Amino acid sequence: MRAILHVCTTCRGTDPAADPDAPRPGATLHAALSTAPPEGVEVRAVECLSACSQGCSVALHAPGKWSYVYGRLGPEDAADIREGASAYAATPDGLVPWRQRPVIFRKQSLARIPPQE
Repeated sequence: MRAILHVCTTCRGTDPAADPDAPRPGATLHAALSTAPPEGVEVRAVECLSACSQGCSVALHAPGKWSYVYGRLGPEDAADIREGASAYAATPDGLVPWRQRPVIFRKQSLARIPPQE
């Protein structure tokens, strides 16, 4: 089974001065990732990951693997998210070696969740 990358489309980002009528950064990030999905990964929109104070957020999981939630992201991070999600998909357990992770996946992890049994 493929890895799933859930992208919060309701995330507003961290800029309090952002135009409330502009497209939400989370929806823009989802569009960018959907246009060119990471290898071995299905991109899905989700309306909320309950990380609202952390800017744009994504969750990455696959059956039998560790799952992750990352925050403080934006549309400009799409290339790094693709790289990290592809590396995750290629592992048997979801544990990508530290130095092989993009910097945003090293420093912006909000949660690591054990595999479901």
